[in-house]
Amino acid sequence: MAKKEETYNEAIAKLRQIVADIESGELDVDILSDKVKEATRLIKLCKDKLYKVDEDVKKVLEELDE
Repeated sequence: MAKKEETYNEAIAKLRQIVADIESGELDVDILSDKVKEATRLIKLCKDKLYKVDEDVKKVLEELDE
């Protein structure tokens, strides 16, 4: 069964937790590396979702002008 992709809000919540974990200064170096990799994945996911929504909104607005 395929893993369900996080929603934008879930990804943002995870990013906030990662930032809090990093700011605490108590992460092991190996864990820090994993957290940074996960944050990078989440940022890309959020960026892609925002781009898609932007394109959808532009399309709807263009249809209104027709």
